[in-house]
Amino acid sequence: MEWKLFAHLRDAADGQSVSVDIEGEATVETALDALLAARPALAEEVLDEDEELADHIRVLVDGEDPFAAADGLATAIDEETELALFPPVSGG
Repeated sequence: MEWKLFAHLRDAADGQSVSVDIEGEATVETALDALLAARPALAEEVLDEDEELADHIRVLVDGEDPFAAADGLATAIDEETELALFPPVSGG
């Protein structure tokens, strides 16, 4: 399973994508845990002080927000699922 990373998250992970292996039934949360285990420097960027996903970080599952379109971090995923992690973006 592969995570695509954007903006400064790429720098923290040393690359624009990170592949992770997950055994058994997978959710967005298990994939995120695997990503953070593989690239611990990302934890500082994406988790808040309670070790929860920070409010300003966006996760996309197959191009959709799993918090609006599915079950949030409990959304079931499989090997074909496209995962992406975005920091806040602004511009003009």
